[in-house]
Amino acid sequence: MSHTAISRPRTAAGCALLVIALSAGVTACGSGGNPLAARPYDAADQISFNAPDGGRKADPDKPLEVVAEDSDGRITDVTAHDAAGRHVAGELAADGRRWHSTSPLAADARYTVRVSTEDEDGAPGRKVLTFDTGKPVTHKRLDVTFGPKAGTYGVGQPITAELSQPVKDKAQRAVVERALRVSSTPATDGAWHWVDDRKLHYRPKDYWPAQATVQVSSNLEGIRVGDRMRGGKAEPLTITTADKVVAVTDAAAHRMTVYRNDEVVREIPVTTGMPGYDTRNGVKVVLAKEGTVRMTSASIGASDFYDLIVHHSVRVTNSGEYVHAAPWSVGSQGYANVSHGCTGMSTENAAWFYENVREGDIVKVVNSAGDTMAPFGNGYGDWNLDWTKWRTGSALVGGTPEGPTPADRARLRPQSV
Repeated sequence: MSHTAISRPRTAAGCALLVIALSAGVTACGSGGNPLAARPYDAADQISFNAPDGGRKADPDKPLEVVAEDSDGRITDVTAHDAAGRHVAGELAADGRRWHSTSPLAADARYTVRVSTEDEDGAPGRKVLTFDTGKPVTHKRLDVTFGPKAGTYGVGQPITAELSQPVKDKAQRAVVERALRVSSTPATDGAWHWVDDRKLHYRPKDYWPAQATVQVSSNLEGIRVGDRMRGGKAEPLTITTADKVVAVTDAAAHRMTVYRNDEVVREIPVTTGMPGYDTRNGVKVVLAKEGTVRMTSASIGASDFYDLIVHHSVRVTNSGEYVHAAPWSVGSQGYANVSHGCTGMSTENAAWFYENVREGDIVKVVNSAGDTMAPFGNGYGDWNLDWTKWRTGSALVGGTPEGPTPADRARLRPQSV
């Protein structure tokens, strides 16, 4: 017989109705029929859950629990999400008797829970539950500020997330990281890396695609992160990328080669750091186009005195490494390294370089006697970590083999926030 009653039906109902049921095209009674073809019955009398009734609000600091009360039935699936579309991760016991949430609930939110069950004959049941969570009793709010500012950047520009409170615990970091969303069009794989307790950087496996749109947002608001701390608001961010511009300086050959979309557009004779002031190797990201800058020996602690007004200055480290015009060293450019660590070139070439690069473009130095630029703390050295090491800085994918992206995994199995 078909399962249309409010209360859970039993297959022991008289088989005298068999002919009628079959003539109506409904599953026959007994285990010989196909229970999956039956309309799901109301499973209200089979399950219980721990959210309060009577209009009271649930404590968001307590996990959600759904229990199969009927010894002959079991829970087959549970999905839960709030009005903002944030899914709640959960775990179903092997015997189907109990499901409980494994990720925190948001405060002051409305949740919809869909529970699927089956009885001893495999007939499906279903129940949809709704409840509201109350306001948090916590005192700390974890706000997130994304960077850089909205605009157009080079393909090497990392995304940054500054937190208003320190987060040290790995499980809490995973809650935060799962809520921070980055998507690009065209799509590319990427990951967050915890620089310290308050700062994360996000970069793709390779550089961003040229002419891409990158959108950044947070679903952390109201989510419990730790004891007495919940997520706060975060303004979303959208940036775009321009052409792929990469400038490669070979310090041993005293020459910079500038590529635009992987094609050579200019070869420039340069001079880099002299012994004792060797230019750092590695990938650097343009931090700013500062134009005319006063550079002194005191700024880097140089033993020999200098005090110069320098034009067409492009900053690539916080500590004062630039690509700039150096008309005083034209005779050495292309032949010798005589600077205090910057990359110098003629005024004409420096003016061209200044006009053709933007923040986020790549400046890479090879074959210098200097150390490799540190990944963090002196600008954006993020690309000097290979992808495997970069992923170890993630609380979600660190220590796991590469596979489906976090977005793909979320589509396959809903994750919390």
